[in-house]
Amino acid sequence: QVQVVESGGGLVQAGGSLRLSCAASGRTFAMGWFRQAPGKERAFVAAITWGHADLTYYADSVKGRFTISRDSAKNMVYLQMNSLKPEDTAEYVCAAQAGACSKAGCYDRRLYRYWGQGTQVTVSS
Repeated sequence: QVQVVESGGGLVQAGGSLRLSCAASGRTFAMGWFRQAPGKERAFVAAITWGHADLTYYADSVKGRFTISRDSAKNMVYLQMNSLKPEDTAEYVCAAQAGACSKAGCYDRRLYRYWGQGTQVTVSS
């Protein structure tokens, strides 16, 4: 069983930055961030998978503004969010897959087995 815990959410003005952190207690090969705004479905934000090399994937809405990275020594994954917009306001949830994911698999929330509790990000205009 892998425990996933997020941290780093908060309130920020539009144009500002936040960094989210995600700690995984066990061995994983792919981790992703999803977000859910009130009244909307949970949506893919970014993912990172590793094996021979780290591969990253992003939703179109965050490309160029968000960066996902990992620290393998600490078993941590980070989501650096820059140029934040009010529409980025949501609960951000970290999730992990047991194995590495293909591109399509990294986007698919059904393939993530372990989920955190979420952290709220609010961007004011």
